[in-house]
Amino acid sequence: MNKIRVLSDNLANQIAAGEVVERPASVIKELVENSIDAGASRIKIEIELGGRRLMRISDDGEGMERDDAILCFERHATSKIRELDDLGRIVTLGFRGEALASIASVARVELLTNTDADKPATRVVIEGGRLLDVKDAARPVGTTITVRDLFFNTPARRKFMRSEATENYHITLIATHYALAHPDIAFTLMNNGRETISAAPAKDLKERAFQIFGSSLMESLIPVSGGRDHVARVSGFISAPRERRTNRDSQYFFVNHRFVRDKTIAEGLREGFRSVLPNGVYPVAFLFLDLPPEEIDVNVHPAKTEIRFRRSEAVKDVIGESVRMSLAQAGFLAEDETRPERLDAFMSPTERTSDPPLADGATSFGPGTAFAGSGAPIERTDDVSKDTMGKELTTEEPPSGLFGDALVDIAPASLVFEQIAETRRIFDHETITAIEEPPPARSARSENRALPPVDSAERIVSTAEIDEVRYSKIRPIAQLHDSFIIAVDDEGMLLIDQHVAHERILFDKYRKQETDRPIESQNLLLPETVDLTPAQAEAFQLVEADLASLGFGT
Repeated sequence: MNKIRVLSDNLANQIAAGEVVERPASVIKELVENSIDAGASRIKIEIELGGRRLMRISDDGEGMERDDAILCFERHATSKIRELDDLGRIVTLGFRGEALASIASVARVELLTNTDADKPATRVVIEGGRLLDVKDAARPVGTTITVRDLFFNTPARRKFMRSEATENYHITLIATHYALAHPDIAFTLMNNGRETISAAPAKDLKERAFQIFGSSLMESLIPVSGGRDHVARVSGFISAPRERRTNRDSQYFFVNHRFVRDKTIAEGLREGFRSVLPNGVYPVAFLFLDLPPEEIDVNVHPAKTEIRFRRSEAVKDVIGESVRMSLAQAGFLAEDETRPERLDAFMSPTERTSDPPLADGATSFGPGTAFAGSGAPIERTDDVSKDTMGKELTTEEPPSGLFGDALVDIAPASLVFEQIAETRRIFDHETITAIEEPPPARSARSENRALPPVDSAERIVSTAEIDEVRYSKIRPIAQLHDSFIIAVDDEGMLLIDQHVAHERILFDKYRKQETDRPIESQNLLLPETVDLTPAQAEAFQLVEADLASLGFGT
């Protein structure tokens, strides 16, 4: 008896479904792509129990004839390509002909489709890959596909599905991606009968982003437009450095309006933000790349979310340049920082060969700016309250005389001193970057050299009562870009990420509350309102119980 056998078509489809249908969100992705390829102007998504019980996609696309409605569930049946050369010119989202066959092999599927309002629609029912029924039905022009009981015949796959809240989150992310990619299409997402996304046709990406994310994010978005001929054109929006995230879930990448997850694009974006964002935090981004179809390979994985660029390094450079240029135009980067060869926003004076020479004893913070050294005494100011813990480390009117036109915002040292002391206590040296290089020795000639005016210096630097600080000898100097605290101690200069420090202080505070218990909580007379995106609202369901245990009720 032969040991090698040819697998049945149904078994082969079930195996292939492992790559195409990873979770309910994968089903939504494939069906939405089919609706877009069919020319739909309205797409409605309905789910129940995170897609376990039901997923339904309805559109007003061109629909299918009766024979095509039956044939579309066959493996490798597609209307998108006819020969190998078509892959190099593919412009549709689908083309492999595997999705419907894979979905139908692991679920109960019903298809309703019609191409002519004057003719009856076609209803096709398939269960676990077996065709059960084909008959006439009533439906306007378009297609509706209903998927029930996903993985009902593959228990091993079903047990790996996550909680309802987790699956809802991933489905909402998919719907958000395609709503952003196609602003001209109306999208609706219904979750257990509740409307999660409702986006009417929009005139452009900015209007669509407003529909989904609200006005708070829109105020922080910076337009991106750039690229090179024969490489790629880049468009979209990025967030200002102050609008940051702890993961990449708020980064949406599209290549020729195809939703992708690509390291090349992510690295290009990171390169563009390298001098304004620390490691471990990420900007919000909606980036669209347009390039000739022959410059990319979309046939990398059956899920079609991975692509391969023919010139990946050139594409990454184009993205980085476009992002840097947009940040510079918005005032977050100096003009010369848009050059790819610039490696750091804090280059040493010897590396700045194109910058004018600095006065002896001056420290460079940016083009055309200098900070006075220790040659002039700086008076202490006590006009700031010490009750500053947990407040934003900024000033309403930053002084303008000391740093000229540089992009440096200065806060009074006493405003940040107590928080620095606490930060020093709870942070190790991996978080605080110390520059070991000692300052250049002052010559006799430089002692007599006139220094820049420091009329406002007393508002910036306070020696404070160092003896009162038990944990550190840190002396804060200034605040840079509303993001970093510049300070000195006995070992050199320190550059402290104030946002990370603040997060750690709050984290330790809540952890201590959790340890000490019980946590006292009181309802607010006027509750605070928090605006969440649809995906964030679903993610909130995952942590709602934990937040309630910490005293944050809803």
